[in-house]
Amino acid sequence: MTHTVFIDGAAGTTGLEIAERLAGRSEFTVFSLDDEKRKDPAARREALNEADVAILCLPDEAAREAIGLIDPASRTRIIDASSAHRTSEGWCYGFPELVGPDRVADALRVSNPGCYPTGFLALVAPLVREGLLPADWPFTVNAVSGYSGGGKALIERFEADGAPAFRSYGYDLAHKHLPEMKAHAGLEHPVLFAPSVVSAYRGMIVEVPLHLGAMATDPHADTLRDALAAFYADSRVVTVREKAPIGELLLERSAEPWDGLELFVCGNEGGWNARLVARLDNLGKGASGAAVQNLNLLCGLPETAGLRP
Repeated sequence: MTHTVFIDGAAGTTGLEIAERLAGRSEFTVFSLDDEKRKDPAARREALNEADVAILCLPDEAAREAIGLIDPASRTRIIDASSAHRTSEGWCYGFPELVGPDRVADALRVSNPGCYPTGFLALVAPLVREGLLPADWPFTVNAVSGYSGGGKALIERFEADGAPAFRSYGYDLAHKHLPEMKAHAGLEHPVLFAPSVVSAYRGMIVEVPLHLGAMATDPHADTLRDALAAFYADSRVVTVREKAPIGELLLERSAEPWDGLELFVCGNEGGWNARLVARLDNLGKGASGAAVQNLNLLCGLPETAGLRP
């Protein structure tokens, strides 16, 4: 069976990488609108309602507009790569490792996780569920990403003459990823999030530092690592490393596209302090790779088909 897939916003970074991952796959007929029609409501309405699956690679407001163009009786299934619906009622959060692949496979509307939340939630959500980390803890997140996640304007800025080497932002403490992190980790308080961008095109490191000895649950770093390893034991996408990095973790400027997710638990002697670390490709498991993983599930195909986990 061939599934028709409409990419709304195919000219953006996420859309281009999704199309690249689907190229040559006989299970899909992929189409998009040309420049003359991509902002034409009638053309978009027709495409959205005729596709088996529509993938929205759009700014938040445009993604909401796209949903409004879909006939309520339409059986078009949606994967929204924007942040517009990540905490919305009636949407499945498209993180199969956390919500279960069957739930994604059965969903009509799937909201793709954000790149930073993917790293944070992969580390924290299973440990909160197990009661190893307290839901009322004041979590902090330090993260660095390649500049491709910032869209065309940021890409142009980092690739221009005199480009910055490092960009730190989010100083209003109101980043759009905060509700998503809190909701899907089951936390009582918003996280304190410190994001930044470096002069590498792709790649991301997300870190959650923890003072374990100050927690009433009194966890140990080794216990956290073992719990994560058990949680992701059957995953072909998420790997929990048995050992902490030796010396350093790197983001390479020449990194190839990658759809996996690596998790590390680094503990001090005694294990009472820890640094939980996730490494991923912000355009892979953080965006386009995750969308294709969800698409595979929606269409009853092997979860990692066409991916590089």
